[in-house]
Amino acid sequence: MTQQRHEEQREPVSRAWAELVATARRTATDGLVVGTSGNVSVRVATGDGDIVLVTPSGVPYDRLADEDAVGVDLDGRQVLGELTPTSELPLHLAVHRATDAAAVVHTHAVHATAVSTLVAELPLIHYMAAALGGPVRVAPYALYGTDELAENMLRALEDRTGCLLQNHGTVTYGASLDQAYDRTAQLEWMCRLWLTASSLPGREPSLLSGPQLRDVADKLRGYGQSRRPR
Repeated sequence: MTQQRHEEQREPVSRAWAELVATARRTATDGLVVGTSGNVSVRVATGDGDIVLVTPSGVPYDRLADEDAVGVDLDGRQVLGELTPTSELPLHLAVHRATDAAAVVHTHAVHATAVSTLVAELPLIHYMAAALGGPVRVAPYALYGTDELAENMLRALEDRTGCLLQNHGTVTYGASLDQAYDRTAQLEWMCRLWLTASSLPGREPSLLSGPQLRDVADKLRGYGQSRRPR
């Protein structure tokens, strides 16, 4: 491989790693994780195949540097870095193999984790559930870092871009790190909203119906900015 080609392949990986570290730090700053809990991954195309960059195990996000980049192939073989990948590598790889995800965010967000201990599905408290594909399911509990947890998660993610992990936390994915993170933040907000509304003695929060949520999903397809023809 020529030096020029080597540099061309390194550039997207270096850029993606910097974005991954920024996203991981954001989860801590925004209170979605504590200490080294939670993890983030992003898939990068290279001339030698796709690499999944992941946060390393047990390293505080504010200490991560450019030279700490950790990457594996889709079979889980480490192809970049010296640090050990996150213990939740099976979870991240399961999403990357089964979906078109470019990025995955896993947190231990407190309100979402609380909800995961109470219900099998987040009640339809807000129409933004449609942005995650529909009612958010709770994957049954399994030991962290196991294939069983990854399998439970994939079932909960069917036709969805986010789910809760029972007594554990959240998983969301997206076409970019920003989108995956935004979905995590939205999920945590909905969980907080439901917990707040349902905490009043003698009152039950109103919930949306399936048809109402489908109406929102239809409307969201046209949401956002589009370029005007010149």
